Amino acid sequence: MKRRSLPVAAAFAATTALLLTACGGGGDSSKGNDKIAGADTGDTTSASPSASASDDITRPDLTLPGDIKETFQGWTTGDATKDAILADAGRAQTAVTYAVVKGEPKSEALAFYQAGSALPGSRDWVKTIVDSGSTFTGAVRYYSPKLDVFDKQSAGLSYCSDESKAFNKNRKTRKIDRTPANNDSYVLYSTRLEKNAKGIWQTTKLVSDRGNKACTP
Repeated sequence: MKRRSLPVAAAFAATTALLLTACGGGGDSSKGNDKIAGADTGDTTSASPSASASDDITRPDLTLPGDIKETFQGWTTGDATKDAILADAGRAQTAVTYAVVKGEPKSEALAFYQAGSALPGSRDWVKTIVDSGSTFTGAVRYYSPKLDVFDKQSAGLSYCSDESKAFNKNRKTRKIDRTPANNDSYVLYSTRLEKNAKGIWQTTKLVSDRGNKACTP
């Protein structure tokens, strides 16, 4: 584990792709369209979906330690539905980081924003990181989101992450492993989201491609 790898229980290489166990074809409850987003990317303005939501939903705390920063670029469109989907997708990412820094694989926040095959994969991955005695520090930037709204209950989202300034940190000694950045510091994510009964757009499937040219500088 040389660098922060985002939600994955047991990752393995499939040609150049990193396929997450959080994405597999497992038994999600969707009916009809079962797509996830493609690899196209876009570019818009900056925003942070992890800030307080403007809706009336009671949400779990996602406050991260001061040494961890997550930035979401292009996470607003001006369309209420699309912005709600993007915001919850961003919170799903932050929930994973939150679960790791808290040392809680069964974090309420993680289960709030993830479901389907994504949730058990993320829980297992968080447990692996916590059991190894590691946590995170630094900054991660999420950018170039491409959103496809399939219908009123499902959507697909692809986006990039820049982990070049994020590092593993020993939970006890606080020693930081400052691994030099390379192409693997950039990840392309493709996800599926589904709206639950509470109105939360939960991430239910997740695939990543580390070092994808669509995301590398």
